Amino acid sequence: MKNVNKYIESGILEMYVLGLTSVEENQEVEEMVTMYPEISEKIDSISKTLIRYSENKASKPGPTVKPLIMATIDYTERIKNGEEPSDPPLLNEKSLISDYSMWLNREDMRLERETEDIDLKLIGYKPGLTSAILWIKESTPYEIHDNEIEKFLIVEGTCDIVTDEKVYSLVPGDYYSVPLHMGHVVKVTSKVACKVILQRLAA
Repeated sequence: MKNVNKYIESGILEMYVLGLTSVEENQEVEEMVTMYPEISEKIDSISKTLIRYSENKASKPGPTVKPLIMATIDYTERIKNGEEPSDPPLLNEKSLISDYSMWLNREDMRLERETEDIDLKLIGYKPGLTSAILWIKESTPYEIHDNEIEKFLIVEGTCDIVTDEKVYSLVPGDYYSVPLHMGHVVKVTSKVACKVILQRLAA
């Protein structure tokens, strides 16, 4: 059995919150969370500290930093309060919006506030796979993923996914998977926020 205080002081929880831990380390942390409430409390404290830090920095953090941290805190709290971890189906070209209705129809999976540009709610997490409901008001920052595959299923609104090679215009029910090493940005083309099922899968 691990010494909990030494585990907390080891720095692994800070690395976990920042997404710098390996698949094996992620699994270890998640097992520790289920056994020791103080581990969950420490993760929550680290996340809140990072939010305060990002808000106080002279340079403005990227638009995805705060929503992701807030979503992680929300998901951690839900699990701590008894929500059973779920396993949303893997997105593919045959995926339907109705495949995700059990999450989309939940009252707590709605936007609680007007989003500045990006907001999300985690609906599933396991090592190597993150699933979320994502809202985009105007656009996402330009990104390139070298270690994970990003997949989208449009639920509401419309958008263009602009890659280094082509523009893909998407409407509700459309699916798109961003190839590895492909620069891309999402630009909303509807008057309402674009609501998306998003998955990031380790390559």
